[in-house]
Amino acid sequence: MAQAGAVLVATLEMLEGRIRPGVSTGELDRAAERFIRARGAVPTFKGYRGFPGSICASPNEMIVHGIPGRYRLKSGDIITVDVGVTLDGWVADAARTFPVEQISAQAQNLLGATEESLYAGVAMCRPGNRMGDVSSAIQGVVERAGLSVVRSLGGHGVGRSMHEDPQVPNYGQPGKGPLLEEGMVLAIEPMTTAGRPAVRVGGDGWAIYSQDGSPAAHFEFTVAIGAEGPRVLTPWSTRASELGAGDHAVASAG
Repeated sequence: MAQAGAVLVATLEMLEGRIRPGVSTGELDRAAERFIRARGAVPTFKGYRGFPGSICASPNEMIVHGIPGRYRLKSGDIITVDVGVTLDGWVADAARTFPVEQISAQAQNLLGATEESLYAGVAMCRPGNRMGDVSSAIQGVVERAGLSVVRSLGGHGVGRSMHEDPQVPNYGQPGKGPLLEEGMVLAIEPMTTAGRPAVRVGGDGWAIYSQDGSPAAHFEFTVAIGAEGPRVLTPWSTRASELGAGDHAVASAG
């Protein structure tokens, strides 16, 4: 899974260099598919339950599951790129929300706090903790920043399949929920809005938007629970190494 994660991280880095005004989400999707397949891996999302894209590309008030297409990025947009990579039958899953040039102070707070909530959740991924410890850590950071947790969406287990048990809510109570055990691998993925938490589904049956039209963010790591704590298998930021995982994950990926 760390090897799949290394391909995924490289894909996100490649896409970050292409995110600029005028670029369409469809162009990002095609670039991602070529990049992933050239490395002997498969874009996990392509064809999953009929999904037509290789990535999910979700701008502005769209939270998740955006089908890449004709939408062209504009200065001031934010765009969430969610990527799944399958390599030798193992899946890695990760997401980032990127700014397109200069963004508003509201959007900066949204992106900064949502990313920070991801690190807070990952830090709780230790044997003997409960899922509620992860969930409440995420919720605390989000709500202290004046944002809302999207309660109808959450993370999940990941391994041979993209979606496995257990579910990983982004809100909850410390000390509650399933026991975390060594060897579990979780997709930790806070999803937030700058407004209220209610959502609506778009006309294509895939895209999920904030109901009130407020901007939304989504950050995600695939995280293994090791004996000594979390190991981030998709370390797309240097902060991952501060959690005791990033260097190990990259080294294991060869």
